Amino acid sequence: MTTLDLQDLTKRFGNTVAVDHVSLSVGRGEFVGIIGRSGAGKSTLLRLINRLNEPTSGTVRCGPALVSELKGAALREWRRDCAMVFQQFNLVGRLDVLTNVLMGRLTSVPTWRALLCAWTDADRLAALQTLDRFGMADFAAQRCDQLSGGQQQRVAICRALMQQPRIILADEPIASLDPRNTQLVMDALAAINRELGITVLCNLHSLEIARSYCSRLVGMSAGRVVFDGTAAQLSDDIAQELYGLEVSAFHPLV
Repeated sequence: MTTLDLQDLTKRFGNTVAVDHVSLSVGRGEFVGIIGRSGAGKSTLLRLINRLNEPTSGTVRCGPALVSELKGAALREWRRDCAMVFQQFNLVGRLDVLTNVLMGRLTSVPTWRALLCAWTDADRLAALQTLDRFGMADFAAQRCDQLSGGQQQRVAICRALMQQPRIILADEPIASLDPRNTQLVMDALAAINRELGITVLCNLHSLEIARSYCSRLVGMSAGRVVFDGTAAQLSDDIAQELYGLEVSAFHPLV
């Protein structure tokens, strides 16, 4: 069953075309790696799906819902169902890990509860269970700015899961991480996809990481989709076209 259907999606910033007439369908439960060099349009594509950027033209659909035209409460509900994980974590460093994870519930609780941080026991238990799933429960009371980059990214993933999303959009989630933390974060995303059935779209620079983790690869160049298939179908010639480098220049990060 299709989770997302993008039709002729385009985004212009002035004279620059960041996403150029992209049409793409993503099935429920897929783990899709979006690959390509910097400036290919990968991040803009995810932001169009989540409506953090508005399309210049084209449509985003999820089932019967025309996402690209949602407003008000319907748009907030979509952003709850389609959670973002960012490269720079977007955590509140002075707050503890548990509170940061609980912020994933902000889209589902009354405004007064959010302002007062009046979390229920059920909310706290769910947050602790989510942290435990990814080996972070022991850090629940620690300030986020005292964690390593990999630990912060796992906290960010836990916060996204607290939204109870159907889709996770991960925008370069390992770009600033060392090899060990890269593996931990990608393992966490793979577990979410495999065990919870959540659809994952993940922007990645590393071709080897994408080949190792993603069931499907979408290659972008100059805002267009130039490859869509499995890792086995991604030939060296296509990889060279995507990245502009000899394939021998790629090395695994893990």
